[in-house]
Amino acid sequence: MKCIKIIFFICLVVLIAGCSSDSENEGILSDNSSATSYEKEILDLINNHRTSNGLSKLEILDIIKTQTNAHTDYMINAGAISHDKFSERSSYLQANAQATGTAENVASGYSTAQSVVNGWINSEGHRKNIEGNYTHFHLTAKQSAAGKWYYTNIFIRQ
Repeated sequence: MKCIKIIFFICLVVLIAGCSSDSENEGILSDNSSATSYEKEILDLINNHRTSNGLSKLEILDIIKTQTNAHTDYMINAGAISHDKFSERSSYLQANAQATGTAENVASGYSTAQSVVNGWINSEGHRKNIEGNYTHFHLTAKQSAAGKWYYTNIFIRQ
């Protein structure tokens, strides 16, 4: 089991390299776009991708949001994306949301819903999470004080 956890951690670290974009040409959000509607747009795009591939839609589960919020704040404070302490988030969701499987996608720098979802879909490991055998998900998208977007998306299977 310890070997599997180590391999899983290494895979997560490798995935981080494909998740960052500092391109200024990806578009901006309109001033009237709230974080809640922005997050919903991202979640809808993920579900649209799933259904276009014959997979079931994932349901939003609020308890996941507690973990995505905390981790996104952590990444903003660190100024870098990471999967630090994912095992703790996973354990929390196993204990409190009856999760039997968990996965996480993180990203930063993308400034539109479509661009962050495209970034994940174009990364084999992140796409595998999006298309995985999960039942629920949630997401946090927040901007740093400098205006850079950070994202944490967690998937669980109940």
